[in-house]
Order: sequence, then structure tokens, then C-alpha cells
Amino acid sequence: MTYQETLDYLFNALPMFQRIGAAAYRNDLNNTYALCAHLGNPERGLKCVHVAGTNGKGSTSHAICSVLMEAGYKVGLYTSPHLKSFTERIKINGLEIPEKEVVDFVEENKTFLEELKPSFFEMTVGMAFWYFAKEKVDIAVIEVGMGGRLDSTNVVSPEVSVITNIGFDHMQFLGNTLPLIAAEKAGIIKPKIPVVISQKQEETFSVFQKRAEESFAPIYFAEDYIKVERKGSSQQGKRFFAIEDEGGKHEIEIDLHGNYQEKNLAGILQTLKILRSLGWTIEEMAVKKGLSKIVSNTGLKGRWQILGKNPLVVCDTGHNEDGIKSIVDQINEQTFNKLFMVIGMVNDKDVSKVLSLLPKNAWYIFCQATIPRALHVEELANKAFEAGLNGEIVRDVNMAIEKAKILSSKEDLIFIGGSTFVVAEIKDL
Repeated sequence: MTYQETLDYLFNALPMFQRIGAAAYRNDLNNTYALCAHLGNPERGLKCVHVAGTNGKGSTSHAICSVLMEAGYKVGLYTSPHLKSFTERIKINGLEIPEKEVVDFVEENKTFLEELKPSFFEMTVGMAFWYFAKEKVDIAVIEVGMGGRLDSTNVVSPEVSVITNIGFDHMQFLGNTLPLIAAEKAGIIKPKIPVVISQKQEETFSVFQKRAEESFAPIYFAEDYIKVERKGSSQQGKRFFAIEDEGGKHEIEIDLHGNYQEKNLAGILQTLKILRSLGWTIEEMAVKKGLSKIVSNTGLKGRWQILGKNPLVVCDTGHNEDGIKSIVDQINEQTFNKLFMVIGMVNDKDVSKVLSLLPKNAWYIFCQATIPRALHVEELANKAFEAGLNGEIVRDVNMAIEKAKILSSKEDLIFIGGSTFVVAEIKDL
């Protein structure tokens, strides 16, 4: 099989949640355990950091990976979904899994995959564990796909677990209250393994505390140990934060442009401190260098990513209530004349709440990503008009972006987002 034939097989033969939604969801870990057993249980010897949460888990995973790389370790990184290439999901020291390894994995295990019929996500998790074991990584950072308790990644026994922000997303699977969602995320807390909670939220505090106590797991609410204050940004867009912890006061620079990284930073730093206490050698210089080089070290895309200037063109993968609130707050901090919003969404979210948060003083260009799960652009536009937003329909993502550029002047701001899959289709990403 060629690489393209292999991808076609994977995308067409295995149900993929990102594309088709609920039909691909599995509510147990049976397939994952079976696939791992078939592969020789590569997850059992894997030293790792396990990261869950509603918002911030991707940025947190990439940041921890970058610091560990600067500390001199061979670091695996598993994240999802991918934006441009399947191989983005599985990396070692920032380098994507070679296409040949993807082909070899499928060819070696095709008969078993056809018997087991795993989901696309279950297969990718098995492939990541197999590749990390094969390449003998020192440590891997494993990002949860959705939830935690029943997520395919939850077969690992990590050095430390991390849970970032808890917000409303995937409620049809995880529950419709923050405590219920937190309970699913808390499923990654393992007996006697330390867990870091990045944000201390009133609605979820007791859920995590109770689960940790039941598991005899040391729990660290990061903001109780580390104070973070945003100080400003450089001309290149890097963010500066003042940090106060038991070591005193110091400053950290992050190359991710989003102000919302302030909510992730205490959890990242506390996780690194725990790793250090467990015997991992992570010097302060590695922390500073790693956090200032997240994008270049790991290839992270789509987090308040600046695509152009004059006009300023920005994309962000934030798509739920908390993500959109953070994006709108950052838009409001920008200086611009007119605001153009290129927006598309998926069909299994409560879009009315998200639409109610979006700026009324913008011109919207509604589009539709080319996946079955995309919300039909006409329906999105109608809901947006009902919410008091003004705009037009240009179905194709890149044509919508071009229309925004035609309408805008160099003093304006163009934002592209609403869905990870809209960002994924940007040709200049």
C-alpha cells in the first residue's frame, strides 16, 4: 500500500468522530485494551504525562513537550485532531511520524484491525503507543481526545496527570453540568499518581478532590502554588507573564499569542515541578527556553495564530463557550477599524450560546468545512441572523477568507474560526 492508499483505508474503513460525530464514539475501553494486547502492550513501559480538559489541553501538552525537549529528553507527543496532515498526531521531538511507519503499522496489523473494527481514534492511539515504544522515547505527553474516563488514552499509567479548564463541550457524551463533565475528566486520576488541576473552579473543585482522595492520589490545584500575572507582549507577539512561587518572583516568556495561555501556565509549571520531584532533570533554563519555543519545537498551529498583517488576519481553533469568550476578549484588546469574522461550525454543538457571545459590530462571512459533521452554512447563517449578527454566505472556507480580504482595508481585523475544521482548511496555515 502507498501512504495515500493507507490513509484512504483508515479514513474510510474506520469510524472517525471528527468527521461523522456520535456514530464513531465508543463508550468502553475494550477495543483499546485488545489492540494494545495485540501490539504487545507498548503502553505498559511508557513513561508519560497524561493531559485532559475542555480547553487548554492541546497548548498544555505542547508546552510540556517543548520544555522536556529543551531538558534533553527524547519526547513523544500524541494529540488530536490533526489540522493538515494525519502525521501531526504522533511526533517525537517535534518530528511527525514518517509516512512509511504509518504504512508499516497498517500493513502489519490490517488483518487484526479488520477483525477488531476499532474506531479511527482507537487505532491512532495504538499506533502512537507502538511508535513511541519502537523508537524508545524517554517520555511521552499524551493528550486525551474527549472526556477521560472512557477515552482510549486512559490505559496509560502516567508519571503525573494534568486536567486543565472544565467547560461545556461534548455534553451529549460527558453530561450537561460542569460537575458531570468534571467527573468524566477526573477518570484519568490514577491510584497514588499525582494530578495537577490547572484552574480551580468552584463547580468542579469537590469532584476532583473526592476522586483524588478515593484514589490516594496527591492533588495539586496549581494556582494554590503558583501565581501568574500577564504583563504584556513583544512586537513579535510573544506573551510575558510574572510568576510568583516558592522560589520567589520571576518572568516567563511564551511564544503562543493567546492571552488565554495565562490560564494554562500555572498547571504547566506545577506539572514540571512534580516531574522534577520524581527525578526528571529539568533545569530552569530548559523551562524558560521551552516555553519561549513551543511553536518552533513542536509545530503547534491554530492558537491565536497570526496569518497576515495589514489587515491583521488571525485564526484560532477555540470553538466552545469558554474558548469563544477568550477569543472575543482578545479581539476586544486589538486596535482595528472594522472587524470581519469568517465563521463555520459543526452540527452537534449548541451553536446558539456561542453565537450569542460573538461581537455584534462585525461583518460575518459564514462558511462550511468539507466534513459530514459540519453545520450547513445556511442553517448557521439563519441562526446567526436570529442572534443579531449581520453578514453573508460564502460556503468554501478559503473563498470566504478571500472575500473578507477584498472587503477589508489594512487597518481592519479578519478572524477565522468557529471550528477546528474551518482552521484546518485554511490554505496558508
